[in-house]
Amino acid sequence: MSFAAPLFLLGLLVLPAGLALQLAARRRRRRYAVRFPGAPVAAVAAAAAPRWRRQVPAALLAAGAGALVLALARPEATVAVPVEQASVVLVTDTSRSMTATDVAPDRLDAARSAAERFLDEAPEELRVGAVSFSDTAQVLQPPTTDHEQVRAALSGLVADGGTATGDGLDAALNALQPGEGEDRPPAAVVLLSDGKQTAGRDAITVAQDAGRQRIPVYTVALGTPDGVVDGTLRVPPDPQALAQIAQASGGETFEVTDGDELAAVYERLGSQLGTREETREVTAAFAGVGILLLGGALAGSVLWLGRLP
Repeated sequence: MSFAAPLFLLGLLVLPAGLALQLAARRRRRRYAVRFPGAPVAAVAAAAAPRWRRQVPAALLAAGAGALVLALARPEATVAVPVEQASVVLVTDTSRSMTATDVAPDRLDAARSAAERFLDEAPEELRVGAVSFSDTAQVLQPPTTDHEQVRAALSGLVADGGTATGDGLDAALNALQPGEGEDRPPAAVVLLSDGKQTAGRDAITVAQDAGRQRIPVYTVALGTPDGVVDGTLRVPPDPQALAQIAQASGGETFEVTDGDELAAVYERLGSQLGTREETREVTAAFAGVGILLLGGALAGSVLWLGRLP
């Protein structure tokens, strides 16, 4: 929470001053009661109001005044709002190592499930595309707001072949290029892989190109060091290579060892890439609360005490 006109917050100092004046007035009333002995007889004759009824209107009055002072200071709140026409391409490794079962049920199925969770969490306005790569790269779905098309494209993923990480990134960048005469909206790439590059263009060079285009690449290293395929071939992930790709492009890198962690990363990326933080003034809310509190103080004082606060 921040304030556009913080000097008005000095008005909050009036509240303790008012409390001090109220306490002084009460002390004067007690001295008056001692000076005139007939006052206790009148107090006994009148029905005494519960103590809380005398305190609530004063508390509401103070809270309402405080809310109005805060409204004068023009409070601002940071909220997440959808990024209109933002585009994200999910780049999924479909090399043979993705058949390893160290991530249940296997790495590729875990990646597919996490991508579907990503689509569930992503704002409707977010344009999402899909690219797969093994020995070569393939654009499964250009960026679209029809997330069901992306889901259908991911359902057909099959793991086989090598790991052409650079080609996968290059295909994603090409899919994000705007049409002739159009401005490119905010864009990002989410790269999920489990192994070291074995074919195709150098991934770091492509990531540097993405950085120059201001397209960050968020990399996710999936798998454990104990992953194997065909019973004997070890296929540990290569988080260092993926971290270098993310750094070269201006993105972030993540390491996950099970499906739940992967789903959490994708959910976070869905909200992070599909929204942006924006500061909005919330003066009206504070003013409305202040008016309601003052109205409550007035009503309570009249109904319970028979006088204005």
